[in-house]
Amino acid sequence: MVKGCECTIVLKTMNKVFSIPYFEETIRNNYILLHEEASIEGNGVCKAIQKNVGVTGCIVTPLSIKTVPFLLYLALGSAKEGEFLHVYKDLYKYRINLTPYELTESFDLIQNRDGSKRRYDNCGVDGFEMRFERENAVKLKMDIKGAIEVFEDPYEDTYPIESGERFNGDNVKYHVDGFEYTNIYGATVTVKKTGGTKTEILINRVISGKEYFLDELEKLEITGTLLKDRYENRHLGTFRITARELKLISDETNVNSAGAIMGQLRYYVSGVLFAEVFIPGEECII
Repeated sequence: MVKGCECTIVLKTMNKVFSIPYFEETIRNNYILLHEEASIEGNGVCKAIQKNVGVTGCIVTPLSIKTVPFLLYLALGSAKEGEFLHVYKDLYKYRINLTPYELTESFDLIQNRDGSKRRYDNCGVDGFEMRFERENAVKLKMDIKGAIEVFEDPYEDTYPIESGERFNGDNVKYHVDGFEYTNIYGATVTVKKTGGTKTEILINRVISGKEYFLDELEKLEITGTLLKDRYENRHLGTFRITARELKLISDETNVNSAGAIMGQLRYYVSGVLFAEVFIPGEECII
């Protein structure tokens, strides 16, 4: 694990260049071993050749008002045309759908770690995790995979970090089948795309013995909101994750307690997963 402000990560697509803020990154060369088995007549020594097959690792970054549309598009994979909201002047609403592809929109990744700049071409996101927790920033962990070998970046360009106001878990609301639940402490959305898309949601809730969840949920909405009043009716400072047809996998709640306790529920998402984001009209999501 590599930490520190001396390392920056830049993501480049055909139309966008983002230098993203992050907490951790583990981007590195991905190697495999080509084995050569020992011959029957020989001395029994196996040999192996190391081969560079691209890039692997992950990036953990906080979500902000500027980075949410771009990063969620890279993670989920497919965005529809923006819907113009006439009531809010030049505001557009975009729906970003989770696609069942192992790698979504390709991008170049430039890593500047302690003055050593490397570029990884043709990368993609083959899995991600969104973490919502009170008293912490909302974070996105993207698992990066690429099939092109790594080489030194020949460009000397510098890119300003896209900061903006960050979303916080204290301002996240949870609606289950149309009803808001205030006893949910946090949630984690995990998506793996290798070998077929698999989505799970872990819900952490505080219970006192009376609250309960059903084994099947029709719809779960997780809405992150910024507090500033300067956004268009708070729509611009809002994003929403919607999951449908959730099936309970496990209940890890310990009910042998007299007071309030923390319980964990793990659901499998058998339906669709999508996000809604809002951006000004002069900007484009991709």
